[in-house]
Amino acid sequence: MNLKKIIVFDFKVMFDILNEIKEYLNFQLDYADKTNLDFKLKNSDTNLLVLSNKKISNLKNDINIVIEKTPIAISKVIQTINLHFLKNNFAKQSEHKIGVYKLNLNSREIAKDQLKLNLTERETNMILFLNNSKSPVNVDQLEKEVWNYESELDTHTVETHIYRLRKKIKDIFNDDNFIVSSKDGYNIN
Repeated sequence: MNLKKIIVFDFKVMFDILNEIKEYLNFQLDYADKTNLDFKLKNSDTNLLVLSNKKISNLKNDINIVIEKTPIAISKVIQTINLHFLKNNFAKQSEHKIGVYKLNLNSREIAKDQLKLNLTERETNMILFLNNSKSPVNVDQLEKEVWNYESELDTHTVETHIYRLRKKIKDIFNDDNFIVSSKDGYNIN
């Protein structure tokens, strides 16, 4: 289970309030100041957010929640925390590492270094299916699983899509071996 943790940074009043109601919260609670924040960040293997009343310069926005205006309803604070956790989880779940590439399901982009390629929904689904397969996937399997196509008719839909996808990847990333074919089918290299 991926535990959620809030480190309240140098905001003692907020820590005291949250600590008082911690049995009703769905995250762990900790307090840090300037002397121990870095240590607590490095030694945390949980889904982490830092709550403070000012921006912390060395933290990325995706883990720093800033509550500048007080007083604020505690329900609003809890809602902000939960929304932050949801957004971070959504972003993390949308990215898949495929070899040297990163596939973003939200934007339907595949990226390597600074280069990016926009994909269609079908291309994204095909890459995911091929990547998740332990062995090469034949045309019939791709037709059934990616296209939901179960006809016995001779069609070259899969081959055409793979050809086009290979060409796009070659043009952007200069990679001839992203999708390889063998007598058993296609797979991600």
